Amino acid sequence: MRSTSEEEQGPEAESGTRGPRGIQSVEVGGQLLKVLAHTGRRMALKDLAREADMSPPKAHPYLVSFGKLGLIEQDSVSGHYGLGPLALQLGLISLQQVDPVQLANAELPALAQRLGHTVSASVWGARGPTIIRVEEGPTAVYVAMRHGTTASVRHTATGKVFAAFGPRERAAAALAAEGFAGALDEPAFAAELDAVRAHQVAQVTDQLLPGISALATPVFDGFGQLVLCLAVIGPSATLQTGPASPAVQHLREAARGLSLRLGVAQGGAA
Repeated sequence: MRSTSEEEQGPEAESGTRGPRGIQSVEVGGQLLKVLAHTGRRMALKDLAREADMSPPKAHPYLVSFGKLGLIEQDSVSGHYGLGPLALQLGLISLQQVDPVQLANAELPALAQRLGHTVSASVWGARGPTIIRVEEGPTAVYVAMRHGTTASVRHTATGKVFAAFGPRERAAAALAAEGFAGALDEPAFAAELDAVRAHQVAQVTDQLLPGISALATPVFDGFGQLVLCLAVIGPSATLQTGPASPAVQHLREAARGLSLRLGVAQGGAA
């Protein structure tokens, strides 16, 4: 009886582990693609194989096959391997199919439970930062915040995220409409926005409403563009806004997860 290789056996070759069956050799070779995607640069065979936890002789046949498919290409001068044209096409098509608003809306209910406070997602609308979804948490907050509400660029955490990461001209126009023309050049506000960029978290405490605090963080797409903002709002007595607080960690983790799904590389902007 003729023996069959792992590839010839197909999905039935998977070991007796529970769950959907797959082809083990595809999963093994896929580690090479993951390494290239995570590093974002061309790599020598020995380095690529090492990062994928396999030997160069084992890695090479996978790279040859991936090259024939266009998933991998080898530089003719250095011999280093990088992602090929098909990988680029797949990435671009994937980005076109992903809706950041839909992703954020699906994330908010669980995020509100983890934080224990009301959370929201906002995009830039015709009049400025506009709330598109509000998910109430276990802790009630009596604030007039609903779908379609425009957030202050000067006095809300959400607004400061858009001012920090969005186009300067756009933020300046919105601030002028609020009655804060030239605010971007005020030393105190400029320093605050610099801190938001550095930590990717904006915070307000008792600024717009006494007894109310908020945190906000950006979500980026694969091109490094700000696409929306996640925020949490709650009583100042219970919502911790320190940089190491659980609220900040949960909020940034959610934003980072969305950014990754939108094409941001590991260790990228989010």
